[in-house]
Amino acid sequence: MTSALDPSIASRLKRTADGLVCAVAQRRGTGEVLMVAWMDDEALHRTLTTRRATYYSRSRQQLWVKGETSGHTQYVHEVRLDCDGDTLLLVVDQVGGACHTGDATCFDATVLLGPPVDAETG
Repeated sequence: MTSALDPSIASRLKRTADGLVCAVAQRRGTGEVLMVAWMDDEALHRTLTTRRATYYSRSRQQLWVKGETSGHTQYVHEVRLDCDGDTLLLVVDQVGGACHTGDATCFDATVLLGPPVDAETG
């Protein structure tokens, strides 16, 4: 399948061996990191043209539009490519939880290292 992704964008992407690019979704206004997913060229093309976050499911091996079944949608305000070309940043308005578990973000469940304890107060 040939993607309609602009060739000038496609040429800047550094993909994994299976043709994917990491995509980080960030809440507009707060900068909160909501989730990490994957995109192929077609998912990126659809995201850029519709402003609806579209990802590639590695487990189902198909495209999915965030919120299409759950109603927890992402309206995309910005898409940025990092300096190495291997990660995309999507700045989004999130409706409902971003995580498939229903949590606000995929990073709510486990804190491996918290803020440092202030030596004077703690």
